[in-house]
Amino acid sequence: MRVFPGSPGTLTSLFLRIAQFVFAAGSIASMATTNSFFNFTAFCYLIASMGLQAVWSFALALLDGIALVRKVVPHNPLLVSLFVVGDWVTATLSLAAASASAGIAVLYFHDFGNCKLGEECQKYQLSVALAFLGWIAISISSLIMLWLLAAG
Repeated sequence: MRVFPGSPGTLTSLFLRIAQFVFAAGSIASMATTNSFFNFTAFCYLIASMGLQAVWSFALALLDGIALVRKVVPHNPLLVSLFVVGDWVTATLSLAAASASAGIAVLYFHDFGNCKLGEECQKYQLSVALAFLGWIAISISSLIMLWLLAAG
C-alpha cells in the first residue's frame, strides 16, 4: 500500500485524529454542563455518539503516535479494513446525531421561541457546532481510509 497524507502512521493522520477527539470531547463537555440536556433524546444521542467518536479517535491517535515514534507504517489490509469500517460507522453516527440535535435546537429554541434558558441555549448550539466540526474531520479520515483500501 502506498503512503500518502492522512494514511495511518502519518503526521496528517495524527492531526486529524486529535482534531476528531478534541471536537468530540468539546461537544460532550458543552452539552454535559447544561442542566436539562437529558430531556431531549437527540441531545442524549449526541452525547453517546460523540463518546464513541472520542474513544475511537483517541485509540487511533495513540496508534498513529506509536507508529510515528517507531517509524512503522501500519498498512496491513485487515487493519485498514477495520479502520474503514470504524471510520464510516462513527462518521455516520456523528452526522446523524449532529443533524438531529441541530434540528431540535432550531425547532425548540428558534421556531418555538422557548430559549428562556439563555446560556444553556448557547451551550447546546456550541455542542452541535463542535459535533459538525468533528464530523468533518472524521469524514476526511474515512474518505482517506477508503481511498487507501481501494488503492491497496
